[in-house]
Amino acid sequence: MAVKDVKSKQEVDDLVKEGSGVMIHFWASWCEASKHMDQVFAHLSADFPHAHFLRVEAEEQPEISEAYSVSAVPYFVFLKDGKMVDKLEGAYPSELANKVSKIMGLIHAGEPAAPASLGMAAGPSVLEAVQDFAKIENSLHGKTHSPSPAGISDSLKTRLEKLIRSHPIMLFMKGTPEEPKCGFSKKAVEILKSENVKFGTFDILSDNEVREGLKKFSNWPTYPQLYCNGELLGGSDIIIAMHEGGELKQAFTDHGVGNNDVSKSAVVGSDGQHGGVTNSTGLSLALTSHLESLINSASVMLFMKGSPDEPRCGFSRKVVEILREEEVDFKTFDILLDDEVRQGLKVHSNWSSYPQLYIKGELIGGSDIVLEMRKSGELEKTLVEKGVISLEDHLKKLVSSTPVMLFMKGTPDAPRCGFSSKVVNALNEEGVKFGSFDILSDEDVRQGLKTYSNWPTFPQLYYKGELIGGCDIILELKSNGELAATLSE
Repeated sequence: MAVKDVKSKQEVDDLVKEGSGVMIHFWASWCEASKHMDQVFAHLSADFPHAHFLRVEAEEQPEISEAYSVSAVPYFVFLKDGKMVDKLEGAYPSELANKVSKIMGLIHAGEPAAPASLGMAAGPSVLEAVQDFAKIENSLHGKTHSPSPAGISDSLKTRLEKLIRSHPIMLFMKGTPEEPKCGFSKKAVEILKSENVKFGTFDILSDNEVREGLKKFSNWPTYPQLYCNGELLGGSDIIIAMHEGGELKQAFTDHGVGNNDVSKSAVVGSDGQHGGVTNSTGLSLALTSHLESLINSASVMLFMKGSPDEPRCGFSRKVVEILREEEVDFKTFDILLDDEVRQGLKVHSNWSSYPQLYIKGELIGGSDIVLEMRKSGELEKTLVEKGVISLEDHLKKLVSSTPVMLFMKGTPDAPRCGFSSKVVNALNEEGVKFGSFDILSDEDVRQGLKTYSNWPTFPQLYYKGELIGGCDIILELKSNGELAATLSE
């Protein structure tokens, strides 16, 4: 059965009600990964003719995107017997094929998503698409793509995202362009120079945290790794293959990165700061001035589709909701009303999609990054650091963020001091559910909370925003049999 483009939620609902397998691909025209995964999706539709394969352009169909909580693309939803049974976020062809196969009963739920099971489950057209997608890199290293595993902290993930986005074309390599430390990195640099494009680099030998973290983040086990506007293109062999086939130049064009008169590179240090050139946008001075004026017209500025009260895409709606939940004043610009701003800002910011969020003139990112920063607490931390939210207001929100809130050294699973460990054990033994904050991760919170609570040490336990006390008081309450009652009044 061919892939069907749907234009209404009712159309989806009607097919879901039938009870047969329904696979939905949420995509966006600006997302290169969506295009790659669309090929695999189309092949799957041919191999599984009894299932419905639907495509939804996420930004153009906000009602459908909202119904399935879509905040990034590519995104896949799997339904059967009238209900959602699975989902997949990201460009993982083997995982996609396996999930479809499980829905259709060809793979049992306990089996791993791997090429071996993929080979048994899917037809040869899917295998061919996966092989094309992975290229030579997988065959050399015996690795396959699967969703990013656990083991990356929220702070590291945010840092990696910023590094990846620090230049339109970004190469993570061994050494520097002038002194590559491996033949594969040297070849990648030579190709980029021959493509006559400006690119940034990061020496992964200089920072082991980035070196190991990026492998998990990108689900790519080797270096170099080449990114274009935040999207992974591949490693050395894929770069070579795309270059020789003329596809690399086209990939840059598709991402809105054009050739430059002179090929130069900008080295990014381990602190994420640029050294070297800045990218010339080619925009007129008048438009550049206009864009900068708009960006700096408010401390928090959101370029979106529609207005806060009437968003015109699900991604814009999600960012508006987050900003309102953060209780910050923000201003918006509807890019659908001004095509010059809409197209010009993509070039000015080196960010190819909307919404775009700026804080004090600095680009934070789109909906996916804003959502991740919100989940990790980095968004509020950034708002505090830039003076948009006061530290006192930040602390008030933190202590009230969950009914029972523990400020400790380390985490409940890995306390970094004996007093914190004792309080965690006491709460667990009483069966008390609690939230926690590692004060070692944020010096402003650590020092500010001492003044806010008038309590000089940690851990500190709060109930409904009120300080209960430190380790001695918690242990005394537990010893007297009063702890659970105190935290449930």
